Amino acid sequence: MKKPLYDDAYKRKTVQYVKESGKAVAEVARELKIKDNTLYGWMKKFGDEPEIVQNQAFKSEDHQLREMQKQIRELQEENEILKKAMHFFAKDRR
Repeated sequence: MKKPLYDDAYKRKTVQYVKESGKAVAEVARELKIKDNTLYGWMKKFGDEPEIVQNQAFKSEDHQLREMQKQIRELQEENEILKKAMHFFAKDRR
């Protein structure tokens, strides 16, 4: 059986997809019907290229922003609960 040949553009796009999707390499390999070891080799070869790393950095910054926004919402909710509790206990002392 003849081994399929992939051009470098396809390999780079696949590596970029793996990094952006956050999926496991093995999972993407199954999706694309590529052997795991082949995709790991592509990751090693193309994973450190500037345009792929840059796209991954944007994803991590977006992820970080979402996490911070979530944390802000949670802290605001906690503050509201504490304010209500403070008013509740302040009434009992009178």
